[in-house]
Amino acid sequence: MAALEGIKIIDLTRILSGPYCTMTLADLGAEVIKVESPKGDDTRQWGPPFVEEESTYFLSINRNKKSVVINLKEEDGKQIFFNMIKDADVVVENFRPGTLERLGIGYETLKKHNPGIILSSISGFGQTGPYAQKPGYDLLAQGLGGLMSVTGEKGGNPVKAGFSMADIGTGMWAAFGILVALIERDKSGKGQWIDASLLDTIVSWQTYLAGSYFATGKDPEPMGGAHPNIVPYQVFKASDGHFILAIGNDKLWEDAVEAMGVESLKSPQFKTNPQRVEHRDELLALMEEQFQLKSVKEWVKLFESYQIPCGPVNHLSDILNDPHIIDREMVVHKEHLGSQKMINLPLKFSRTPGEIRSYPPGLGEHSEEILESMGYSKEAIESLLANGVIASKEKVKG
Repeated sequence: MAALEGIKIIDLTRILSGPYCTMTLADLGAEVIKVESPKGDDTRQWGPPFVEEESTYFLSINRNKKSVVINLKEEDGKQIFFNMIKDADVVVENFRPGTLERLGIGYETLKKHNPGIILSSISGFGQTGPYAQKPGYDLLAQGLGGLMSVTGEKGGNPVKAGFSMADIGTGMWAAFGILVALIERDKSGKGQWIDASLLDTIVSWQTYLAGSYFATGKDPEPMGGAHPNIVPYQVFKASDGHFILAIGNDKLWEDAVEAMGVESLKSPQFKTNPQRVEHRDELLALMEEQFQLKSVKEWVKLFESYQIPCGPVNHLSDILNDPHIIDREMVVHKEHLGSQKMINLPLKFSRTPGEIRSYPPGLGEHSEEILESMGYSKEAIESLLANGVIASKEKVKG
């Protein structure tokens, strides 16, 4: 039995943050019904590349779900939605704040149809506050939240993270919040409304940077591949590429000095981490000169022989074919799911592991199946199809 088997989630989300949240819960066994507009999730068209006429972007975050097309602007569509949530546990949405209320399906309305319902709202800036009505995108959250101010090389232009950290991170927070709300509901019998935002996510991750600012009043600066409080703890350039050396304590530093065999690194001014931070520039100049003498593979092999944390800076093609990642089953390819490889759930459970059970759904693929399971007759479904209140996969394509 899957960990979340028996939990029913109505998924109104699109793009990335919400779909990532609901996919994670679906991987763990929750039943996720993706409710789409007749146009579908925008990411269905985000490409190339495409696989089996679907965007690889969409495919990467919508497995283990069923898709139903409902026009929520129609009264009949709203009624279908209300019927759908009567036995649901969770509704997840990532529209701009106020959209559900304008559609007539806000939290207060949902509670009337199901007092125990949990609503998880994901937005750029939250449901309250001066920025609530601003359109929210990952790039904006990275900029406004301060991440871009500390990413990139010192003295360079602000740089965003290489993938959508605000979107994915907020999806993770929302999934965490949903699980907490489900546990709490077992005690109180009551649902609640969860408010997660991209900006709050980025701010919450500042941790030690915020701690330094609170203590000093000074803004942290971008440091490329380096660390503001630890030296050496960064990316270095070898003769043929880049590698990471992570010296987290003074014993590791002693071992690194022994491994490198460079007499000047034994200077007393480099003995402790605070001293190394103080003399950062001088120390790094000595190390960088040495690192040009060998390849990445040679340096990694040397440092690993001393049990010093290190490793190459991989490209995606390296890590997705790495034997460790393959052994951990982080890349999966199941024949019955088509030709597309997928990134697996990163959590390992001893009794109730997550599973990729079904390929991401076609737009409206399960519309008729879901309505039939809710008790709608074939005649009623045909009428709803004819009136454009719902759409099936064939109807959408037609």
